[in-house]
Amino acid sequence: MPGVRGGCKGRKTASQLRCAAVAVYAESLSLFDARRAYFDANGFGADGGYAKRWVKVKLGPLPLAFPNSEARVRAVRYHDLHHVATGYDTDWTGEGEIAAWEIASSCRGFLAAWWLNLSAMAIGLAIAPARIFHAFVRGRHTRNLYAERFDDQLLATSVGALRKRLDLASAAFATTSDRAVFAGWCVAAVAAFCVQAALLVAPVALLLAWLA
Repeated sequence: MPGVRGGCKGRKTASQLRCAAVAVYAESLSLFDARRAYFDANGFGADGGYAKRWVKVKLGPLPLAFPNSEARVRAVRYHDLHHVATGYDTDWTGEGEIAAWEIASSCRGFLAAWWLNLSAMAIGLAIAPARIFHAFVRGRHTRNLYAERFDDQLLATSVGALRKRLDLASAAFATTSDRAVFAGWCVAAVAAFCVQAALLVAPVALLLAWLA
C-alpha cells in the first residue's frame, strides 16, 4: 500500500517503543490520506464504519455487538488517528496497547473512550501484559489528540508533524510512579471489564431463569 511499510518485529527495547506493531505510515502522508489507508487495510469501509448503528466484534469464538453511539463515534475519530500515529495494531493486543496508551495520556472528557479503553486494556493484560505495560508507560510520557479540535485542519496535518507534536519519537523509561499508576489502572480495567461482562450476561441469565 502506498505510503505504508512494515513495522518492526520481535522484542522491543525502551528506545524502540515508538516502532509500530504492524504498519508504519509514511511521515509525509496527511492524516486524511493515512487514515484512508488505515480504513482500507482494516476493512472498515470508506467512512471507518462511523455511520453504522452497531459495532460488531469477536472475543475469541464469541460474537459481540454494541450500539455505535454518538459518544463512541466522537471518540473513535481521534482513536483512529491515534492508531495511525502510534502504529498499534487493531487486533486485541494492539487495541489493548492503544487503550493503555490513551488512558495513560488521558481521555479527558470522552467518557466513552474511558469506558471502552478500560475493557480493552483488561483483555490486553490477559494476553500481552508486558506490551500493555510498555504502551502505558509510553502514554505517560507522550500526548494525544483528545484535547484538540477535530476538523479539516487537523486531517491536513502530516503524520510526521503529528508524531512530533505528540512527542511519539521519544524513548519512554518506566519510573516508580509509572509502575504505581499502572497498577491502579490495572485494577480499574479489570473491574470495568467484570462490570461490562456482567451486564452482557445478566439478560441471558434472566431469560434462562424465566424459561426454566
